[in-house]
Amino acid sequence: MNVAAETIAERPATPSVDGSDTVIQAHGLTKLYKNARALDGADFRVGAGRIVGLIGPNGAGKTTALKAILGLTDFQGELEVLGMDPRRQRPQLMRDVCFIADVATLPRWIRVHEAIDFVAGVHPRFDRAKCERFLERTKLKPNQRVREMSKGMIVQLHLAIVMAIDARLLVLDEPTLGLDILYRKQFYQSLLEDYFDENKTILITTHQVEEIEHILTDLLFIRDGKIALTTTMDEMGARFAEVLVSAAQVEAARALHPIDERAAVFGKSIFVYDGADPEPLARLGEVKRPSVSDLFVAIMKGTYA
Repeated sequence: MNVAAETIAERPATPSVDGSDTVIQAHGLTKLYKNARALDGADFRVGAGRIVGLIGPNGAGKTTALKAILGLTDFQGELEVLGMDPRRQRPQLMRDVCFIADVATLPRWIRVHEAIDFVAGVHPRFDRAKCERFLERTKLKPNQRVREMSKGMIVQLHLAIVMAIDARLLVLDEPTLGLDILYRKQFYQSLLEDYFDENKTILITTHQVEEIEHILTDLLFIRDGKIALTTTMDEMGARFAEVLVSAAQVEAARALHPIDERAAVFGKSIFVYDGADPEPLARLGEVKRPSVSDLFVAIMKGTYA
């Protein structure tokens, strides 16, 4: 781990929201697999009406955290989801939680109308009419079987079912993995237009960070089972800065203690700063807010090594 990233990780977690209801509250969340720690004392909070990106490298603990939230694995520490313990109150919790995984979970033999019939029969908050309205905008047919669908069509069926459930928390684990860019954009646009409102919360894990940056309200960076950064998107813009610096200004830029430095074109360099005074930065070169993916690389640098 690089020193700058370690310093960021040691900072107290910033609350995800100001004054809103808490949907997820974790303190000291830990999960052991034999001699490995998938989660290592993770602390975080997710508020209502937020779209939160849980972002980390492979093996960082993202999926384990989601499993704990969904009551699919045991853990140590404290975790409340919608005021409930997911280990002991999973049946009640799942009335208010929906989940889309990175792999298809529908039986390959099932038809579209049979999947809808099943969910309508088991979930008290499923709205069949809303589901069917969404499916009318797709190419899916009522008698079509899952085995006859492309992955994009299966995701559309998942999404139609999920959006028709009046859930308070939607958990998405790499929901668009393997889909082409058109399907991915349609997926997130549908979330915003047809599902999300101030009474719902969405928690997303994805490696395609640049495609969801515009919809996120909050960020959680996770590394080695610990939360490395928690911030709102507004706070991120005020706290972090990226500067494009000419070769003549490189030493001056380094003297301001950046958290990351990387080469750019035409002999220039890009520096990322955390909490730096904006006036000296402006004298170095062009200043802008880093993208989520660039900030992720800056904080996680050294992790992959």
